[in-house]
Amino acid sequence: MSELELMAEADRRAKHYLEGIEQRSPFPDQAARSGLSAFSEAFPNEGHDAVETLQMLDIHGSPATTASNGPRYFGFVIGAALPAAAAAERLMLAWDQCAATYDTSPVAATVEKIAGRWLLDALDLPRESAVGFGTSATACALSCLSAARRSLLLRQGWDIERYGLFGAPEIRVVVSETVHITVRKALRLLGFGSIHLVTAPVDAYGRIDPDRLPPLDDKTILCLQAGEVNTGEFDPFAVLIEAAAKSKAWVHVDGAFGLWARASSRRALTEGIEGADSWTTDGHKWLNTPYDGAVAICRDAEALAQAMNSDAVYATASADAQKNLTLEFSRRARGIPIWAALRTLGRAGVAELVDRHCSEAAWLADRLRESGFDVLNRVVLNQLLVRCGTDERTAQVRQSVIDTGAGWFGMTVWQGRPALRISLSSWRTEHQDVARLAEALSAAVRN
Repeated sequence: MSELELMAEADRRAKHYLEGIEQRSPFPDQAARSGLSAFSEAFPNEGHDAVETLQMLDIHGSPATTASNGPRYFGFVIGAALPAAAAAERLMLAWDQCAATYDTSPVAATVEKIAGRWLLDALDLPRESAVGFGTSATACALSCLSAARRSLLLRQGWDIERYGLFGAPEIRVVVSETVHITVRKALRLLGFGSIHLVTAPVDAYGRIDPDRLPPLDDKTILCLQAGEVNTGEFDPFAVLIEAAAKSKAWVHVDGAFGLWARASSRRALTEGIEGADSWTTDGHKWLNTPYDGAVAICRDAEALAQAMNSDAVYATASADAQKNLTLEFSRRARGIPIWAALRTLGRAGVAELVDRHCSEAAWLADRLRESGFDVLNRVVLNQLLVRCGTDERTAQVRQSVIDTGAGWFGMTVWQGRPALRISLSSWRTEHQDVARLAEALSAAVRN
């Protein structure tokens, strides 16, 4: 079979998979998961036929997928790939570009630069900011926090590129009690040990309490949140960022999914966020682009470019080349699916997508309260946090609903006790899917 015929066969199988996505169970059954044992082969001495390899992947792999690309997956703020974004990704894979610089791919460099400009417009962030397209919020946080550390050390006359961290002035980091693990991981990789992080107390909703904000100075990085991972809440940016500005601290905002509220009728939740120094967000969550695509945004474009620079004697590029804004040198053009999603949705489409999920989350919260659930958060965004009686009963209800196929969602821990965490973020999710979930949860708590 020729290369083109093989790709056509892959497209045929992918089309068949997508045709059944709305009927597929949100989580694969035991038989499908057991079928994965077919992959437990020894490394072959002789290669197998490409068609047979593709067939194996489809026959044994497709049934064992989570249907996170479907309408009834309510776990982890995982969006379904928009058709336009998925199609753009498919074409991008055929191009097989190394999207490091203009020299390696003129089209990638051009489209990603436009995607970056559109993101700043959609999110209404400082237009002079640098925009880097990375793999995840973790990688993008690492990039932004690297720029923050470098900039604060330069203020103290310390050149980290030359001297490293040995003997460097101490940089303090203030994080929320509810800081996301990806920020903790990025800080850990940068050498900020957990016992040295300064924790800011939070209120009942998981937001930093300004009255108890630890002292800040010009050697401090303050990490804030747009969309707390459980409650969906937002730190009070205006007052916190004003305090940071007076102290000349660097403010980084983790906005993996919550930053998109800024492009919707929920914009007021982000008041003052534009005053921060850096931000991260994901495309593969609420913008519904394929994995993996995330964004690092830094107000001081030079700071990010200097921190991430990877120019070599054989490959120099402009400061805004993606290899000089992200962790990767050799990389795929992750900004192209984001460009395709933004171009297809437009400003109105992005707002509608976010607003619809927020409205459905509020509707679902009302139904669950009527059914006897304890809704633990204010439901300001797309997140629901609920319990039903004891910890054991809460876990039983979850499993009962999952067994019906009405939806999949995870467990979390909130204020020391287990809870159900339900997220609405898939473009495929319609009211009928949310209503089906509400009925299944109500039935489960009655039994």
